[in-house]
Amino acid sequence: MSGSAERHGEPVTIDVRGLKCPLPVLKSERRMRDYPSGTRFVVLATDPLAAIDLPHFCAENGHRLLTKGGDAKLLRFEIEKG
Repeated sequence: MSGSAERHGEPVTIDVRGLKCPLPVLKSERRMRDYPSGTRFVVLATDPLAAIDLPHFCAENGHRLLTKGGDAKLLRFEIEKG
């Protein structure tokens, strides 16, 4: 699955704002499935539990969590698929 953003080295955005646990991880996993290793993703979430769940998802599945940030209203994760 090669989108124009992926070909130009830009991360693929996964917007899971408004979804509650466990949906942010499940939707991210489904979206990442068809991309090759090394693809970078930016996940945007509003569920506070995503701050725990997404890093755990990365560790358990061999993905690399590059950055984790945001504020009380919006969490942002940059992930490289393993």
